[in-house]
Amino acid sequence: MPLSAAILQTLQSIVGDKGFITNQAEIAPYLVESRNKFKGQCDVLIKPASAQEVAEVLAICNDHDVAVVPQGGNTGHCGGAVPNGGILLNLSRLNKIRQIDPLNATITVDAGCILQTIQEAAEKAGLFFPLSLAAQGSCQIGGNLATNAGGVHVLRYGNMRDLTLGLEVALPDGRLWDGLRALRKDNTGYDLKHLFIGSEGTLGVITGAVLKLSAKPKDTAVAFLGAETPHDLMEVFAILRDQFGEELSAFEIMPRFGLEMVTKHMKAARDPFHAPYHWYGVVEVASSRPDSQLTTALEEALHPLFDKGFLHNASVAKDLSQASQFWALRENMSEAQKCEGGSIKHDVSVPLSHIAEFLEETSHMIGNIVPNSRICAFGHVGDGNIHFNISQPIDMEKDAFLAHWSDFNEIVHEMAEKYGGSFSAEHGIGLLKTNEMELFREGPELDMMHSIKNSLDPNNIMNPGKILKKRP
Repeated sequence: MPLSAAILQTLQSIVGDKGFITNQAEIAPYLVESRNKFKGQCDVLIKPASAQEVAEVLAICNDHDVAVVPQGGNTGHCGGAVPNGGILLNLSRLNKIRQIDPLNATITVDAGCILQTIQEAAEKAGLFFPLSLAAQGSCQIGGNLATNAGGVHVLRYGNMRDLTLGLEVALPDGRLWDGLRALRKDNTGYDLKHLFIGSEGTLGVITGAVLKLSAKPKDTAVAFLGAETPHDLMEVFAILRDQFGEELSAFEIMPRFGLEMVTKHMKAARDPFHAPYHWYGVVEVASSRPDSQLTTALEEALHPLFDKGFLHNASVAKDLSQASQFWALRENMSEAQKCEGGSIKHDVSVPLSHIAEFLEETSHMIGNIVPNSRICAFGHVGDGNIHFNISQPIDMEKDAFLAHWSDFNEIVHEMAEKYGGSFSAEHGIGLLKTNEMELFREGPELDMMHSIKNSLDPNNIMNPGKILKKRP
C-alpha cells in the first residue's frame, strides 16, 4: 500500500526537503543493485542528515508498520539494499569523520563515509585502515559493517568484525544506542555490536562506528606468480606464511582464464609472463619498518620454490607502479568477466586445507553439467574465500547457460559445505541466498537468529525478507 499523506508529511518534516525524495526518476538509480540482478521499488527515498533523524524516521515507521530498507553505497551483490515497497533509507548524507585518535589508533566515523575517505583520513594521521575492496571509492562503511566485509587483507587484519571497536545504532523502535566505545577490553556482558555487524540492516541501522587503525606499512613487496595447480600455490602460501608470519598481508589466486579476460578487456593490462600458466598468484608482504628490505627477502623466499616444483615463474614488483599493475590483474577480474557473456557467480569459503580439492572437484562437476563452461575461480585463498564464477561456453546461448543457475548453485554450495565451508563468505545473504539459509542453517542456529530478529524488530520493519524468510 502507498504511504499515507500524513506519514509522508511527518517524514518530510524530520529530514527536510533535501532528505525527502518522491520523484521516481530521481529514485530510480537507487533501486538497481550493482549486478542488475535485482530491481526494487519504494514510495519514498529518505536521506537523513544525522543519527537522530534516522532514529526518528524509524520510530514513525515502526508505529505505522512501514518497511525500511537501509542503503549505503549500493555496491552489494545479493540484493540486500534493494527495497520492495516502503521507504529506502540512504545514509550518504551521514558522511563525517567524527574523530581521529592517533594514540589510541582509532577513527570514529559516520556510517555514510566512503571507505576511501576513511583510508585517506587514516593516512593523513600517519596510520592505516586496512579494509581494501574494489569498490572502495563508492562503498560506504555502514554497508561494509552491515555485510561484515572482508577484502584482500583479511589474512593479516581480519574482516570488519575484527576492525570494529564500537557502534552507534538506531533501533527499530526509534531508540538510539550509543555503543561508540573505543576500547579493546570491555568485558561488560554481551558484545552487542556483533549482532549488527553482518546483519544487513535487518536488526537496526548502523549510524556510526569506532574503527581500529594500524601502523602504516612503510615497506611493501608484491609478487606475481605462475604455477601449475592450486595445490602448488597452497604449498607456496604455507611456506611464505611460515617465513613471513604476520608480514604476509595478502595471498590471492586466479586461473589462466581470469588473466586472459583482464588482459583482453581492460585497458593497459598486460600478462607479466611470456609463457602461459594454468594458475597465478598475487602475494603481498608488508612491514611497518622502513628498512625491512622486503623485496630482497621475498625474492630469496621464492627462489627455492622453483627447485621444489611449486612455481614455474615469478616476478617481484620493482616499484609501486608495477605492484599496482599486478594487483589490477586480480582486482579487475569481475569487471572483465562482464564482457564474456553470461556468468553465474558464487562467494564461498572453505578451510585452507581443502581449497585445492574443492576447486578441482567442483570444476569437474560443473563441466559434467555444462561442458566447456569457463571456470573463473579466484580470490582470497589466504583466508579461504573463493569467488567461484562460471562464464558461459563460447558456443552456448546466454539464456540457455543461465538456465543452469540453480544447478550450479547446488553444486558449488553443497561442495563448500562438504568440505566444512560456507555458502556465503563476504557478500552476505540479502535476497539471493535466503533459500540456502533455510537449507544449510537448520535447527538451533536458525531458531536463534529468528529469536533475535523477533526480539529487536517484532514488527518486522527492518529490511524484511532479507537473510531470513518470515516464518508463518
